[in-house]
Amino acid sequence: LLTLPFWAHYAANEWVSGNIMCKLFTGIYHIGYFGGIFFIILLTIDRYLAIVHAVFAIKARTVNFGVITSVVTWVVAVFVSLPEIIFTRSQKEGSHYTCSPHFPHTQYHFWKHFQTLKMVILSLILPLLVMVICYSGILNTLFRCRNEKKRHRAVRLIFAIMIVYFLFWTPYNIVLLLTTFQEYFGLNNCSSSNRLDQAMQATETLGMTHCCLNPVIYAFVGEKFRNYLSVFFRKHIVKRFCKHCSIFQQVNPDRVSSVYTR
Repeated sequence: LLTLPFWAHYAANEWVSGNIMCKLFTGIYHIGYFGGIFFIILLTIDRYLAIVHAVFAIKARTVNFGVITSVVTWVVAVFVSLPEIIFTRSQKEGSHYTCSPHFPHTQYHFWKHFQTLKMVILSLILPLLVMVICYSGILNTLFRCRNEKKRHRAVRLIFAIMIVYFLFWTPYNIVLLLTTFQEYFGLNNCSSSNRLDQAMQATETLGMTHCCLNPVIYAFVGEKFRNYLSVFFRKHIVKRFCKHCSIFQQVNPDRVSSVYTR
């Protein structure tokens, strides 16, 4: 989101922020991109452990382990983003300045194909593979649950997570593959290239919209988080800004305790 205004201006006009900012914003963009995907994978594995291997999860899900896992995830995201940072630069092409990757001429096709396959594997195939394996185990455990209402709610949420991720990211990865391997699909002509460029902008925007839906899917849909947010709002926000709104200040002790005991 921090770099969005610069990319929007670049899409409408040309790159005006220089080479250093080009590399910096490219790095921030890709580190955030891969970091977000890796954390979605971690959340999926965390839910799998919490439900399927509850005893092990109690011992493993500690604050120190969470901090270490988060640091390692960001380090891996930085490492994976290094090729984009190294090869991307700002230069004048025709009458406009661009900010785009420029691979070595002798290894151009190798790096272009490598980057595309890396994006498809890490942003689509790997997350979906982890989701299918983990959520299959979760569903198998939930089907043995006696509480049918909670089971149906959890199953709906699981399918919503997988379907939304697939719908938002698959078009971008398909267009990325078609753009990179145009000659193999008979699309290496001007009209096809222009349509693929337009499709790339549209599908990339669609994929990034998924990042805005993640808080809704992973947090606000959960009953525990909504209860905690309601208690926090009543105890801190309402008391400060609406001291005479007594109806909002009534906090049910049972609901407060349920946030931590469920």
